[in-house]
Amino acid sequence: MTAPTLPPLPPLQSVHIASHVPGPKLLVTGGVHGNEVCGTLAIRRVLAELDAGTLVIRRGSVSFVPVCNPLAFQRGQRGGDRNLNRALEPKPAPQDNEDRLANWLCPILAAHDGLLDLHSFHSGGAPFVMVGPHDNAGPLEPFAQAAVEEGLARVLGVPRAVDGWLGTYADGVAQRRAQALADGLAPESLPELHPRYGVGTTEYMRSQGGWALTLECGEHTSPAAVDVAWQAIHRTLAHLGLIDAPPPAPVAGMQCMRLFTVVDRQHADDRFVRDWQSFDPVRAGEAIGHRADGSAVCAPDDGWIVFPNTRAGARQEWFYLARASRRFATD
Repeated sequence: MTAPTLPPLPPLQSVHIASHVPGPKLLVTGGVHGNEVCGTLAIRRVLAELDAGTLVIRRGSVSFVPVCNPLAFQRGQRGGDRNLNRALEPKPAPQDNEDRLANWLCPILAAHDGLLDLHSFHSGGAPFVMVGPHDNAGPLEPFAQAAVEEGLARVLGVPRAVDGWLGTYADGVAQRRAQALADGLAPESLPELHPRYGVGTTEYMRSQGGWALTLECGEHTSPAAVDVAWQAIHRTLAHLGLIDAPPPAPVAGMQCMRLFTVVDRQHADDRFVRDWQSFDPVRAGEAIGHRADGSAVCAPDDGWIVFPNTRAGARQEWFYLARASRRFATD
């Protein structure tokens, strides 16, 4: 495929700080989505501390990418041409802004041992961390660093962890493919119907042998989300031994949930029954929304709603559902 002629990219910035003492190689990213500014602001705050000498990297190295998607950041929107956190991989013939960003960002990811990716969400709710799968040799997301992710997730300072992302996303893709066929569409012509379209920064990092956590710091415009992100960076640096600081204490009674299904919006007139926030509880049979034809969309089981999206388009994720998991149980 021939690459189209694309306008110039806005400047890209990464900042690398290395000690003379060997240690882990950490990457911290913000602004993967241009309307999620807490990570960018927290990273800039930490960089100011490093410049002032009030924070010193004693071992290993840390790299910061304050804004992964400058075009989306300038526009104050989720993506430039599309969502950077989908189908993330190097592209020999980049077709859009995010393809070109992937060619810059993926080698940076591959050069590090681990990733802390800072995000926020548009609905209210408490901050949470998304972790990868259990160690496995399966075809979708083989992994061998679950213990590393779990150890860091416990000390980031947030009360809740969520796993099951890529498997649930792949199940959602299978549902969309079936619906596309029923609608007379060719799934092969729609890139969002590939099982690995759900691969973003963390999934790509794991595919390169590293570990990775997504920290959802709070609501997009909340000043508290910046504090959550800033605290998480400091706790990560201390946990990994990159700075001289006491190891952060694990969060007591941390709750874990596993995503088990995703429900797509099928029509612009599909509506929620109320203003849902992530981690609002739902009971089996409870109406969550209504389709354009008036039929109810009900919870298949007891659990929690995650990532409710009133702005979803047709064949896009409308909301996820999660069940309780004992992955982080201490008893």
